Amino acid sequence: MATQRLFFALELPAPLQQQLVQWRADNFAAEAGKPVEAANLHLTLAFLGEVGDETSRKLQLLASRIVQPGFALDLDDAGHWPRPGVVWLGCQRAPRGLLQLASLLRAQAARHGCAQSAQPFHPHVTLLRHAASQVALPARGFHWRTDIHHFALFASNVTRGRTRYQALARWPLLSSGE
Repeated sequence: MATQRLFFALELPAPLQQQLVQWRADNFAAEAGKPVEAANLHLTLAFLGEVGDETSRKLQLLASRIVQPGFALDLDDAGHWPRPGVVWLGCQRAPRGLLQLASLLRAQAARHGCAQSAQPFHPHVTLLRHAASQVALPARGFHWRTDIHHFALFASNVTRGRTRYQALARWPLLSSGE
């Protein structure tokens, strides 16, 4: 049975991805860690792991039934998790819509055999991997705001040592007028 490494996530618009890459270059030394490529910058909602075609189809059907308003995402916080070696960008106050969407997707994934972390959901965009144990974080005062109108299912593909995330399906969130 063929499987794919899948996850539900929020896509960041390409202009925002480029802004974050520039900000990262301006604020972190080259030796701070391995930068995540601009096209791979995203905010994971639910990690599914290795998933077979049947489970993928079921989860996509359930995702298509989600009816939830879109929301604004404010990226205004940064942090460093030394154990996994990750430098991240997140929100000081996660919007309720984001937390609800992630909770729903994680619960559906768990019901279909996709183990979910026991750790509380911490919405973040990974900026650096294999980060040094001591990383100087930039002073607060940065802020990016983007409106979220959809979420997606991604496959993680590794080719010649490079990871690429491919959107397999997208689902809209309701606009404020619906």
